[in-house]
Amino acid sequence: VQSVESGGGLVQAGGSLKLTCTDSDTYFSVNSKGWYRLVPGKQRELVAAITGNSGVIKYADSVKGRFTISRDNSRKTVYLQMDSLKTEDTAIYFCNDVLEEYSTTSTTPNLVPWDAPSWGQGTQVTVSS
Repeated sequence: VQSVESGGGLVQAGGSLKLTCTDSDTYFSVNSKGWYRLVPGKQRELVAAITGNSGVIKYADSVKGRFTISRDNSRKTVYLQMDSLKTEDTAIYFCNDVLEEYSTTSTTPNLVPWDAPSWGQGTQVTVSS
């Protein structure tokens, strides 16, 4: 396990939280990273992803316009600013690597989820109505 997530908590709908992920990945500044969330009974969902140089950022439609992912390579840290939270954002949030897919017609990678073999403990986010 390379990552430690923090910053979760209980917040009312409409509120904000900022999640932090510290990572011990030797190649942190090169690897694309993402925030995933897991709701019991559902598949883990990639909600936001960012390339090593922050040049490409991707969001799930469900969080677009409300969440902002960023990273500080000097601190090996990834952040997720979550605003206008909704009850459906309630989940355990994890950070991990994401995969970069390249097509033959573009040099811009498509960031996709990675079924990683190990995960951190995550941080619980609970949004009340």
